[in-house]
Amino acid sequence: MDALVPDTLRPEDHDPDVTLITSSAPISVPTHGGRAKCLQRLVRLDLPVPRTVALSFDTVHRIAQGDLPDISAILSRFAEGALLCVRHSSEDMDWGGPGSVLNIGMNDATYVALCDEIGKEAASALYQRFVMAFAIHVARLDPDVFEDIGCVGQEGLSAALKAYEEEAEEPFPQCAERQLAEVLRSMARAWEGTTARLLRQARGAPVDAGLGLIVQEMALGLGIGECGSGVLQLVDSDTGLSQVTGRYLSQSQGREALHGTASLYLARDPRGPSLEELEPAAFQELKEYAAFMRQKLRAEMQIEFTIENGQVHILDGVRVKRSSRAALRIAVRLAEDGIISRQEAVMRVEPHALTELLHRQVAPEAQRDFIGRGVAASPGAATGRIVFSSNEAQASAARGEPCVLVRRETSPEDVRGMHCSAAVLTERGGMTSHAAVIGRGIGLPCVVGAVRMGFRHDDKVLLAEDGRRFREGDIITVDGSAGQVLAGAPKMIEAALDDVFHVFMSWADAERDIGVRANADTPQDAATARNFMAQGIGLCRTEHMFFEEDRITPMREMIFADSPKDREAALARLLPMQRKDFTELFRIMEGMPVCIRLFDPPLHEFLPNDRAGLRALAEAVDRPVSEVTRRVASMGEYNPMLGMRGVRLGIAVPEIYDMQARAIFEATLDASRIGAPVVPEIMLPLVSACREVELVRNRIDAVASAVRNERGRDFDYSLGVMVETPRACLRADEIAQHAHFLSFGTNDLTQMTYGLSRDDAGRFMSHYVQQGVFPEDPFHRLDAEGVGELIRIGVERGRRANGGVMLSVCGEHGGNPESIAFCRSAGIDYVSCSPFRVPVARLAAAQLAIRDKIS
Repeated sequence: MDALVPDTLRPEDHDPDVTLITSSAPISVPTHGGRAKCLQRLVRLDLPVPRTVALSFDTVHRIAQGDLPDISAILSRFAEGALLCVRHSSEDMDWGGPGSVLNIGMNDATYVALCDEIGKEAASALYQRFVMAFAIHVARLDPDVFEDIGCVGQEGLSAALKAYEEEAEEPFPQCAERQLAEVLRSMARAWEGTTARLLRQARGAPVDAGLGLIVQEMALGLGIGECGSGVLQLVDSDTGLSQVTGRYLSQSQGREALHGTASLYLARDPRGPSLEELEPAAFQELKEYAAFMRQKLRAEMQIEFTIENGQVHILDGVRVKRSSRAALRIAVRLAEDGIISRQEAVMRVEPHALTELLHRQVAPEAQRDFIGRGVAASPGAATGRIVFSSNEAQASAARGEPCVLVRRETSPEDVRGMHCSAAVLTERGGMTSHAAVIGRGIGLPCVVGAVRMGFRHDDKVLLAEDGRRFREGDIITVDGSAGQVLAGAPKMIEAALDDVFHVFMSWADAERDIGVRANADTPQDAATARNFMAQGIGLCRTEHMFFEEDRITPMREMIFADSPKDREAALARLLPMQRKDFTELFRIMEGMPVCIRLFDPPLHEFLPNDRAGLRALAEAVDRPVSEVTRRVASMGEYNPMLGMRGVRLGIAVPEIYDMQARAIFEATLDASRIGAPVVPEIMLPLVSACREVELVRNRIDAVASAVRNERGRDFDYSLGVMVETPRACLRADEIAQHAHFLSFGTNDLTQMTYGLSRDDAGRFMSHYVQQGVFPEDPFHRLDAEGVGELIRIGVERGRRANGGVMLSVCGEHGGNPESIAFCRSAGIDYVSCSPFRVPVARLAAAQLAIRDKIS
């Protein structure tokens, strides 16, 4: 494998600003970019790389300001008369850069010489391509003038040269030094232009990202004998499976093979001719190079190559572009082949990328007919017909028709409709709004806060941002990963969880040092949590269980009861239903911890607000509609999220918590008959004073004693507090003395710390983030400075008062990788998040632990 870079070097060849790429040249990614560094690695492997000079970020920046390097010195490092190409080399190749310019140095004299070497047709094609590329991308002449040239060969070349002279009002430049200077200046200025800056920022690049350029001697790809260009890789970019993929095109340059209709397959293929058949020696050589690069560079690489009269030249080598599922499979295969360690394999997959494996996604190549955007609240994509109510969603599901539930905002009453929908779209809300939390919990694609769209529920019309009207029954697609709403049904790719995924996650679990549980409200959620290897349930919200059709009526009767005895009678009808729910949860989790939060929301959420619902309620409770209407109105609160809810309701209407505690304890005994003993965790919501815990704990202990006596069997349970008020954090030392665990509910804690409604924050949050008020939506990524300080205070004071207290975070922040980093540093024992975010949390926790070991 003899490299084409000669061994004889001059002192100036190791100038860090303009340097010949050799094995010892001072080149690094932060100073010269990823392409330059990769080419140096190929040179070190003694691969056939054409001679190449790298220009540093600083040099390119100076070029953009008008300060050119010594162009003649650059040209002197190449053979006299050699044709050159210039390519960009950014720090991260995903940030993009200006297009490559090939065949620099082509002029009338070179054309005459090449006619003798490779023939007039090939020489004319090279010259014409360069003239057109220079005219359009460097001289910035009207592209239509050149793209309309339909002839080729000498006639096409003459037409291109004539068009250039007419448009530029000067002959085509013949001096190679001027050509190279103009190309470098054009590419440098393009990188620093406003449009390019905005584009790369959208891809995650910093504002001041630098650009390097490489000047490389051309391997022509045109001429006598077998000549051409192509790309080759050893894996499929979508699946990660082993497969020689790419294309080759005879008499071509650059990446033309990927777009040419006459391109050949690489390996033998029944669909058409291949390079393996045309030039078997070159094909075998390329495969060996790719395998060698995989072994030595420890990554799957894509080779850009040129064949010149049968001889292979490697022009570039970049890491294979890959989908999330391919990235995971590639990492596992590299580890299994002993090329990288398991730890490194775990570090090579972004935690957020796992969501693409867990949900259907819009195919990358699909056409997107964009009609609106909002907050990407729950990942995945789904297509369905528009419906505007939960009842319509249930009817659509009964007909077997996928639907998208469109609401101003959702409430607990919509949960059944959400379960029947393929996706949810709301006008209001943010990352922790009702629709977002439930959507993530059940794996339902969801976009919330689509305030630029028009939601006309009375007319059953959805207005797109561009003014188009979509009526009930029209088909739309919700992309909850991108926060976009699309018209029609674009092509989808399905979720893919296979053995490779489970192997990879087992490696991650072996590294992490913080527990991961799931927030699960139903048996279906619990089953999903088990499938994703959650270590228990960290939050079971019981209120959603009461909205089922057979439960809402006794629940409303309980609310309207005039005495404790009447309330107990209504709750007695709910007791067996709750017991059944909890028994099923315990059996699914098979002895794993299950933390059940007692009833939390204000009671008025369970009451109807429309005339038909009020009439049905009046009939159920045997009271006049007028009295029911007045009673419902009287139960409204000015600020219900800060009103009579949570533990306050448990103290004011203790029969509710009594019933729930009994259901939990009876289910504990029922589920423990088969399998491991169940030790339920009972959590009190919205606590702010230790006396609240004392009062409720006394009643729960009494219920436990009663159940033990009635059943003649003993059981254990633990009681803890959901810390979601700032005061609870500050008084954690007092509260912890009466609790087995403290679980920080960061959704409400963030809301109360900021004085910010999580359901309304979406209206302005993007403006706040854009203007730097907040670095990120605090409902999406935990505010480590403000909310985090309260959590740290709660952790320190809680542990000081009760050294054995278990500490956790059960808000949706528990599934956010950046927030998990804070939780580890604060001394949290485990995080809990929606079931579909459990794998993300497991991987993020593992990567944090590995980084700590490395550092």
